[in-house]
Amino acid sequence: MNLMWAVALGAMLVAVAVAATGLFRPWLRPRLPAPTLLAASVSLAVTLAYLTGMAQPAPGVDALGMIESVALMVSVGLVVRYAPLRQAVLSAPAAGLASATWLLRVFTPASPLEAAGVCAFWGAGALLAAAVGAYLRFLDVRQERAVADTRTALRLRLARDLHDFVAHDIGEMVAHAQAGGIAGDPLQALERIEAAGQRALSMLDRTLDTLHHDRPLSPVGDLGGIGEAAERFSAVGPAQVRLRMDPGMTIPAETAALAYRIVIEGLTNVRRHAPEARHVDLRVGVSAGVLEVMMTNDGVIRTRSRRRGGSGLPGLAALVAEQGGELVTRAVPDGWSLTARLPLAQSPTWSPESSSPTTRKASAAPSG
Repeated sequence: MNLMWAVALGAMLVAVAVAATGLFRPWLRPRLPAPTLLAASVSLAVTLAYLTGMAQPAPGVDALGMIESVALMVSVGLVVRYAPLRQAVLSAPAAGLASATWLLRVFTPASPLEAAGVCAFWGAGALLAAAVGAYLRFLDVRQERAVADTRTALRLRLARDLHDFVAHDIGEMVAHAQAGGIAGDPLQALERIEAAGQRALSMLDRTLDTLHHDRPLSPVGDLGGIGEAAERFSAVGPAQVRLRMDPGMTIPAETAALAYRIVIEGLTNVRRHAPEARHVDLRVGVSAGVLEVMMTNDGVIRTRSRRRGGSGLPGLAALVAEQGGELVTRAVPDGWSLTARLPLAQSPTWSPESSSPTTRKASAAPSG
């Protein structure tokens, strides 16, 4: 009698020890399947001993069994939440079965059907623990995915910033260096190269600061920067920017920053893919609650470029689409045209003219 009580006590202590380890030792939770399977095996062995008549009920065994069952339920929930799935598939059902059948040690059913009903009723606790663990695991996975998606979006945004702004400044540096070596004042060219380099370094510093401190990205550029970019582009030559911008425009900072980005990307593409261009017509204005940025240049080379198209225009089109606008690029006679329409406020009357945010002809130069 005392021996059987000691066996039941041992099974209870093993189950409680495993559950307590999972509750109070978080770093051991992924390793719970093995000890949980051990506890379930011990519990099932004790129950089998009672069923086969090798053991007889003793005073206090029912209380020990109840504590053991609750501990096994806790282990089921912890294994389902934290353990690797392949290991949890074996240990969690075993612990659930042990938790559901312990009652047969102290209860003699009249029929197998009654035994199944009793075990099913008691096993509902293990199923509930598994459901709670699975739900919490789902929440953890969803949070991890949300964090990963946020980081991916941040990396893509930083990549676009580096592409749009740093590449533009580096291209300007190269153009100044080439112009200074052929004609003009070399000292002035060096000063402009230094200014472009400083802008590129500022953008790199901003990018690194965002990565190091996990800060949200702030908009870069405004309407005033469009005029400055046009002046710098014209200063390098040979293409001259003819800018027309409505005076006194008041638009949201985010929209102005996107318009600045569009102009920078358009001018960068002109420098890369239209080296023979002489004129760039740039128009920035507001019409019917929509900010329009229209850029047209001549001098596009019609031969197939060896340089593969980049991600500039597709990425820019995605940004424009996020603000509810559209970006259309197409070939025009002897040149290239870029048109962006950005709604200044959400309006049911606003409807993009094209279902595709970016339209491009096969004969046109690739985007940078």
